[in-house]
Amino acid sequence: MKHLFLSLIVALLATTACTTNTNTQSSDSQTATPQAQSDENPVIETILSRRSIRAYKNQAVPRELLQQIAECGINAPNGMNAQQWELRIVDSKEWLDNATAAYKKSVKPDSPMAKQFADPSFKNMFRNAPAVIFIAHKAGPCTQVDCGLMAGNIVLSAKSLGLGSVCMMGPLGFFSTPEGEPFLKSLSLSEGYKLLLCVGIGYADEQPDARPRNKEVIKFIEQ
Repeated sequence: MKHLFLSLIVALLATTACTTNTNTQSSDSQTATPQAQSDENPVIETILSRRSIRAYKNQAVPRELLQQIAECGINAPNGMNAQQWELRIVDSKEWLDNATAAYKKSVKPDSPMAKQFADPSFKNMFRNAPAVIFIAHKAGPCTQVDCGLMAGNIVLSAKSLGLGSVCMMGPLGFFSTPEGEPFLKSLSLSEGYKLLLCVGIGYADEQPDARPRNKEVIKFIEQ
């Protein structure tokens, strides 16, 4: 009986402690400033800490992560939920190397683009990323915006999974050249769809500082 009585007291004290903590947390959350809430918000932290990465480790990205990132991409808002977009994921080193070799042939030796080939760190035309997600769209009034929102989801989900990323449009000019045509064909895009941008993804090998943002562009309209 004595042991039972002691057990009831311990249980009562534990319940009281939990209730006290809950009440304290509730009170704290009510009095917390918006800034404090932002600092503890993982979504806001991911947005503010994301950087465009142009140096990657020689480490493959698991396909399950690439699949998860792509699924985050297609969950972006889009006009009338038409989903007039297509994604193609390339993580084949052979494909990236072959495309880069063909790209080098298509670039004139005296052009500004040729300067990158002299960089000892140059590996491929997609900022050396070991994986690339190509985003294509069907021309329409909303589809470019839709794909931009998709790319936003992609880079943020990549960051949240410990990966770096960089959005690119420059390399896509290659696919309109004779050298790039076979590689465009290999992406097997549906009829009527055209490449709009691509996102390089990999494990970051740099930690660039944030570039200043002009907050003066934000204005509240009172009347």
